[in-house]
Amino acid sequence: MKATGIVRRIDDLGRVVIPKEIRRTLRLREGTPLEIFTDREGEIILKKYSPMMELTAFAGQYAEAMAQSTGLLVCITDRDQVIAVSGGARKELLQKNISRQLENAINGRSTSMAGKDDKSYIPLVEEDIDGVTAQVVVPIICEGDAIGAVVVMSREPRARFGDLEMKLAVTAAGFLGRQMEG
Repeated sequence: MKATGIVRRIDDLGRVVIPKEIRRTLRLREGTPLEIFTDREGEIILKKYSPMMELTAFAGQYAEAMAQSTGLLVCITDRDQVIAVSGGARKELLQKNISRQLENAINGRSTSMAGKDDKSYIPLVEEDIDGVTAQVVVPIICEGDAIGAVVVMSREPRARFGDLEMKLAVTAAGFLGRQMEG
């Protein structure tokens, strides 16, 4: 753990304000759920809560099945990072923070289909992924909340996605969202 040098006092209602710089760095917004942990040394640890983390193993298996049957690169994210990757690029993507553009697409519940050179192309992570030529992005909705996304990508040189790839990603996102509800 690293010290920030910032000290805050607890108010009469037991609240502590998290400084703006820390909220911005950790992408904490109003309403962001936090888990609270304590340890034996008296430390209080706040950790961003991601309901998708409960499904990480399942999401990985689902992504693997999709990638094997289609030959495409399949990624599943929560609102902050890539939680499952199959079909290649695992080391490049797994547990990497998602791009601001993808975060905005999830928050805006935007579904998109694009080629690499299209204006509507949404980078998955901040660092560019080599060779991606087409993508479909579909947000995962659970009980009315956008909690992540299913991203299907191709590295085939002349790949153009259509209704089939869109339906595949929509089905996956719908299924994962319903798994979280159950």
